[in-house]
Amino acid sequence: MTVSAGNDEDTRWYVMRDLKRVNAKQPAYMELKGMGMEVFVPMKQHLKMKKGVRVREEVPFIPDLLFVHEARTNLDLAVEKTPTLQYRWLRNTWREPMTVADKDMERFIKAVSSTEFPQYYLPEEVTPEMYRRRIRIVGGTLDGYEGRLLTTRGSKVKRLLVELKGFLAVGVEVNPEYIKLL
Repeated sequence: MTVSAGNDEDTRWYVMRDLKRVNAKQPAYMELKGMGMEVFVPMKQHLKMKKGVRVREEVPFIPDLLFVHEARTNLDLAVEKTPTLQYRWLRNTWREPMTVADKDMERFIKAVSSTEFPQYYLPEEVTPEMYRRRIRIVGGTLDGYEGRLLTTRGSKVKRLLVELKGFLAVGVEVNPEYIKLL
């Protein structure tokens, strides 16, 4: 997590919150994408009943969390137009928005997009017992990634734990032949 500097023209990954209802027809992330902004929302699969039929749909993992890659001046205009869209502010500062380093966010997005069913965890859900061995991925879509091997009871799937410090972590499925213990 970094603090934005005095130059507001450079694009950054801002951490935002959307106060619309969960079942809103046009959530803020869709509006921002419509404006041409790069938006990332951690999505999960959810089963829902529609007219008596179970339908699988993607819904946000945390309903009010979204990450927007844009210049601060452009984002300020969108926040003014949308009363339910807000910045997340750093604690003990005066109106300093939360941002994520481009490198960390790109790494996280690439990890999430590499697997069909990512498993998200809140920071307080990740315990030291869940990750023990340090690993490096050699080959495949996540070549060069280093991290911890996520172990969950009863699971035969190997997962790499990729974190966005302070926000959330994701367990992404990794083929065992690409795992190298460190």
